Amino acid sequence: MSEQLFSAMSISASGMRAQSTRIRVISENIANSDTAAPTPGEKPYTRQRITFRNVLDKEVQGQKVKVDKIGQDTREPYPVKFMPDHPGADKNGYVRMPNVDPLIETMDMREAQRSYEANLGMIDQSRTMIMQTIDLLRR
Repeated sequence: MSEQLFSAMSISASGMRAQSTRIRVISENIANSDTAAPTPGEKPYTRQRITFRNVLDKEVQGQKVKVDKIGQDTREPYPVKFMPDHPGADKNGYVRMPNVDPLIETMDMREAQRSYEANLGMIDQSRTMIMQTIDLLRR
């Protein structure tokens, strides 16, 4: 039984690692959400997206989650903002801004945070069950 609990802890730990990477990527997006293009015609910061994949772990006999890749989100257009004094402004005074929506990033952050907390709760429950089993065996 303890092997299964340790396997559950290992699977949850892989989920926590994946979500912490997701939180880091989202943090980078939020930090750069107001970074305009430095020169006219140049691209501003591009939103980063993370994708996951399931990996069979034969040691724990279960599926673990891993980060598949971190790539740029080119599906969303770059909004423009009127800032005629900015060095990146075009001849009409518009600057290309990052394709990052802070509201979407905040919601993604909350989802990643809750997933991280759920995995942490699973590890805590497994640890509690292991400790209770040890206590029963001592008696």
